[in-house]
Amino acid sequence: MTFEERVQLSETHIFKAVFPNTTNHYDTLFGGTAMQLMDEVAFITATRFARLKMVTVSSDKIDFNVPIPSGTIIELIGKVTRMGNTSLDIKVDIFIELMNSDKRELAISGMFKFVAVGENKKPVKIDITSIKQD
Repeated sequence: MTFEERVQLSETHIFKAVFPNTTNHYDTLFGGTAMQLMDEVAFITATRFARLKMVTVSSDKIDFNVPIPSGTIIELIGKVTRMGNTSLDIKVDIFIELMNSDKRELAISGMFKFVAVGENKKPVKIDITSIKQD
């Protein structure tokens, strides 16, 4: 399987409803909650891509472009953008959907780096050619 095919197969989409218990005093999604959700989606994406134990090593340039109000639906999309010997770069976008409209808007975008680790918790090579296909 090619890199592009693995990227496509591992792309991750998760939908969540934004409820008041996840919002701040402005009635918008807490930034920390958004980052936690993004890291989770990035982890799932990295794991689906490499089929190895993956750990977050960094997050970079998370842009909060539009506030996410309570009472909206969000879609988080994770996609591998680069593969190194032991690492993956994952882009995660959060889109807002109003509950009573088809309108979608990109609200938050960020990059996460993951490293594959072995039993000794040391980095291991990512080899997508050895992943078993059923």
